[in-house]
Parts: sequence; C-alpha cells; structure tokens
Amino acid sequence: MPTVLIPAPYRGPTRGLDRVQTTGATIGACLAAVEAQHPGFGALVLDPATGGIHRFVKLILNREVLGREASLLDRPVADSDEIEVLAAIGGG
Repeated sequence: MPTVLIPAPYRGPTRGLDRVQTTGATIGACLAAVEAQHPGFGALVLDPATGGIHRFVKLILNREVLGREASLLDRPVADSDEIEVLAAIGGG
C-alpha cells in the first residue's frame, strides 16, 4: 500500500500519526484516502479554489520533489511508494 508521510504541522487531523497507509492508485486518490480516514487533512494540502496542491505544500514521491503541474494528482503510484507532504512554513 502506498504510504503518505505527514509533516508535524499537519498531524492535527491524523492525531499525531506521521504516516498513513492508503489504497490509492494515484497521488490524488492517496490524499483523498487520508482525508477520508482523517477529516481535515485535505484542507491543509489541497487548495479549494483550484483543486490542486496548496501553494505552500510540496509533494515528494520516493525522494523526488514533484512539480506543480495540474496533472500531478493523477500521477500513478505503486504499493511500495511513499508520498511525502512537505509543509512550507512562512513568516515575516
């Protein structure tokens, strides 16, 4: 099963879990599966205005930093893949 790695700032909905195993076949399906198990997670990662990845979030698939293209959520994943969510924390 693909695993989604959750950064510390986004572990509220997962009640502290740092990784969640999913049954999704795409990156988007995996993120949706985490949201289904842990309501509120999706709002941290997905931009409701565009339906894509929030501008302050980066995704890493098996240590490869992914781009921001619209088709990113449709990218297939294998059972052994790890999708890491990276939260960009800003200040100023």
